[in-house]
Amino acid sequence: MTTSVAFIGLGVMGYPMAGHLQKAGYDVCVYNRTFAKAQKWQEEYSGRTAETPAKAASGAEVVFVCVGNDDDVRSVVYGDTGVLAGMSAKAILVDHTTASAELARELGEAAGKQGVAFLDAPVSGGQAGADNGQLTVMVGGEASDLLQISAMLETYSRHVGLQGPVGSGQLAKMVNQICIAGVVQGLAEGLQFAKNAGLDQEKLVAAISKGSAGSWQMENRSKTMWEGEFDFGFAVDWMRKDLQIALREANKNGSRLPVTALIDQFYADVQENGGSRYDTSSLITRFMAK
Repeated sequence: MTTSVAFIGLGVMGYPMAGHLQKAGYDVCVYNRTFAKAQKWQEEYSGRTAETPAKAASGAEVVFVCVGNDDDVRSVVYGDTGVLAGMSAKAILVDHTTASAELARELGEAAGKQGVAFLDAPVSGGQAGADNGQLTVMVGGEASDLLQISAMLETYSRHVGLQGPVGSGQLAKMVNQICIAGVVQGLAEGLQFAKNAGLDQEKLVAAISKGSAGSWQMENRSKTMWEGEFDFGFAVDWMRKDLQIALREANKNGSRLPVTALIDQFYADVQENGGSRYDTSSLITRFMAK
């Protein structure tokens, strides 16, 4: 069993993911840009901390990265203090960041030049999924590399699926975000209609959630949307980042995403109204403000 791993990035997702690995018996060394967060993680889970990504990656058989965007990934992967500077040949680099497919291919090439395998592996399931070890992982890369780390991924996931070569995991995550955006907007419009029609939210959702209109968003977000509670979950800022990635990729591959582009602008409205850190279900606030 591979036992020595590094985890770079202890945000709302990375913090519990690294914790699941440590609790499962892996020897985890963490790095976070704010070192106090790494120290807090160590106090909670034991494990080790490092002052740079390179030091965290030194001696690790697998290095996981989970940061904010393409530039953040580059800042912890490249350079004298980046993870590649500390990784040995035959180690595996896994990027859980939701980033561009372009970046994934770039990282795959850079890692390959020094004998390091690479997997792009964005996740879905939000903070609750990370906390409860119930994430979905969409992977791009070689099946043989995924097989080596599948037990690790399963410590915080309920489904791990290989989507194709490097970059395919990120493309799959784009599809995921496109679909979520449409569902949340539809739910927001439906709940607005229900309120205006004088329907009872609990009775309504109890009925339609069991039919073809049912969704994770309806089961988990309809009540809080109805009550105007959004101070939790996956932030609007991050959703807009993800949708911009999808829209740029669509321009490259000739896909038409008119609804996604429109909902991206709806999220811009939420940002302008002070909801940048609200959960993505806050699309309904566009109706509440009127």
